[in-house]
Amino acid sequence: MVLVAVFMTNLDLLIVNVALPAMGETFSGGGRSTSLGALSWVLSAYAIAFAALLVVAGRAGDRIGQRPVFLTGIAVFTLASVGCALAPNLGTLIVARVVQAVGAAAQIPTSLALLLATVPAERRTQATRGWAAVGGLAAAAGPVIGGLLTEVDWRWVFAVNLPIGIAALVAGRSVLPKPAVREAGPLPDLLGALLVIASVATLSGALVQAPDWGWTSGTTLRLLAVAVLSSAVFVLRSLRHPRPLFELDLLRLPRFGAANAGSLVFGVAFAIMLLSNVLWCQEVWHWSALRTGLALAPGPALVPFVTLLTARAAQRFGHGPLVATGGLLFAGGMVWYARFASVTPDYWRDMLPSQLLTGTGVGLALGTLVAAGVHAVPGHRAATGSALVNSVRQISTSVGVAVLVAIVGSHIGAASLHDFRIVWSVAAVLGLATSVFGVHLSRGGGSAQMALAASK
Repeated sequence: MVLVAVFMTNLDLLIVNVALPAMGETFSGGGRSTSLGALSWVLSAYAIAFAALLVVAGRAGDRIGQRPVFLTGIAVFTLASVGCALAPNLGTLIVARVVQAVGAAAQIPTSLALLLATVPAERRTQATRGWAAVGGLAAAAGPVIGGLLTEVDWRWVFAVNLPIGIAALVAGRSVLPKPAVREAGPLPDLLGALLVIASVATLSGALVQAPDWGWTSGTTLRLLAVAVLSSAVFVLRSLRHPRPLFELDLLRLPRFGAANAGSLVFGVAFAIMLLSNVLWCQEVWHWSALRTGLALAPGPALVPFVTLLTARAAQRFGHGPLVATGGLLFAGGMVWYARFASVTPDYWRDMLPSQLLTGTGVGLALGTLVAAGVHAVPGHRAATGSALVNSVRQISTSVGVAVLVAIVGSHIGAASLHDFRIVWSVAAVLGLATSVFGVHLSRGGGSAQMALAASK
């Protein structure tokens, strides 16, 4: 049931991306589709709230118990999905997405902790990569399912979570293990969570709106100033708070720091790739949601297979070589797209080779970065460590969406092939940067406990 819930929350990601243009048509005013900048908050609001609350949820699992926090997360996510499906306007949909993120944040770190509690220590790497592979399987199914449901009505992309959530909740209450509560004491700094939300939201807002407001306009500069100030306050508060939201000492662990940096960089590239592919197919090639979903399926479909097939390679060679290779392949796929894409559709030449390269790259790098981060921290901090890794990934999603909007513009119809090539080139550079962090992971060594002790 843990993996069913993980499948549900990960399925939501690609389904919503595919359905985004249809949402814009529903919430249009005066016959004009809602701007990409406004629609981007359907993705970004979820990612920002998710990122800010993952560590809180991970700590709550360590203190209250992973089982009750996990089951509560399923219930909240399922109810919020119903709210998304019934949303009468864009604002309500965005609010419901934030509530959805609360439920997802409660599920992700506790799901991994519950899974690890059932397997012996020597199988933790394999179990973690299997957990990540379920997310890849959901990503593989997402484009096609999203396309099918959007052809009927985009609201079904959220309504589909209802039966899955109910089944997972009922079964989970019966079969989930009850690991002992590991820690006592208060939850981490909740004000810190608000500072993370303020920082990432204002940065994303500045990037998203700058094409319309102007990069040097007063409003854009004020948002950027708030982002910088709230980030600085958050770092200072985390250094001094007895229960910080993010334990900065963990980032001093060489492998954990490299894994988080790689997750941030690769997450931005991944978010750019996902949304740009959807927008290119539906807004430039004018394909239907279903045809778009089918076109995008090969890349995500490779992810779980690559993840599982390379499990032994991760154990034999370590995480670093897989991350480095994955980053290179992803960069190659984005370079292919930038080189061959044309406004005249040619799927076999333009998109399919890029899908195969990026799908293999994601399968090698994404789950491996999560595993590298989780296994770089002491065992009793597994939930907190996984929450921090996934928080960074969600922050990168918001930043990636904002970067894409900043380059192609808030109104996608005005975007040119040149704009998209810039976007794909940026994603390629970020893929190469991920490879650099993979090389760093290859050079890292030492146990998490020893490195953590040395950093204090």
